[in-house]
Amino acid sequence: MKTEPVIHPHGAAHTIAQVVLSSRPISWINTAFPFAAAYVLTTGAVDALLVVGTLFFLIPYNLLMYGVNDVFDYESDLRNPRKGGSEGALLEPGLHRAVIWSGILTATPLLLAMLWLGGTGHPWSWLVLAVSLFAVFAYSVPGLRFKERPVLDSITSSTHFVSPAVYGLAVAGAEPTLPLVALLAAFFCWGMASHAFGAVQDVVPDRDAGIASIATALGARATVRIALGLWAVAGLLMLATEWPGPPASLLVLPYIVAAWPYRSVSDAESGTANRGWRRFIALNYAVGFLVTMLLIWWALVRS
Repeated sequence: MKTEPVIHPHGAAHTIAQVVLSSRPISWINTAFPFAAAYVLTTGAVDALLVVGTLFFLIPYNLLMYGVNDVFDYESDLRNPRKGGSEGALLEPGLHRAVIWSGILTATPLLLAMLWLGGTGHPWSWLVLAVSLFAVFAYSVPGLRFKERPVLDSITSSTHFVSPAVYGLAVAGAEPTLPLVALLAAFFCWGMASHAFGAVQDVVPDRDAGIASIATALGARATVRIALGLWAVAGLLMLATEWPGPPASLLVLPYIVAAWPYRSVSDAESGTANRGWRRFIALNYAVGFLVTMLLIWWALVRS
């Protein structure tokens, strides 16, 4: 009996769709918004640097961050039932080069434009941008693989989300006041908590693949409790920010509520934390809206 060959759809449309999927469109706003908010609230300007920087942190930045991760995590992703959708593309090996080059080619012109538009008046912004890009690659590339260094993995992941805001502040010439430092520290604790909790759901597939993480090293139960503690610290730090920042301390409560049911989850049952993680993704949009309202309020208070 003659068997028909299986034809895989590797046309341009398929390639583009997989490249976009690998950049996690559902999370684009998590890096673009911090930059745009920090820049606009510091300068009060809607200019070319705002547009170019927002575009960079919206798509190419995420393509480099998540796409490169999907390329180098392909073997372990094969064992992870979460992969192959909005929580990460299961990239076919034939698309790996396309994903990496797509990230480089889309990021390069925007990076050059940011350096030019930012000028030489804010040299710290160049350092911040360099640290941000280093963290993006160091998380996944062989030889560094910060994602496999427990605790450092959560620190690096948080850097991915906080550094766009720090870059926006640096290129806008913001003064590092105590309330501003408290705000960034709160954001950083939130980012570490988010990564740590997200790692819990992958304890079993990560161990099967021989991948270390904060959750595989400390265990699911301890990691969830650390995440809960970091969210609580983030809320406390917000009390040290300028008004109307303190009310934002309440915004950590939905995350604590979402993760609380898994505070005693065993390693064997850690995959059930995916339900909490899905709620976390939805919460980001609701909390993001409330943060936006507070930022508008803050801008009105200042004007």
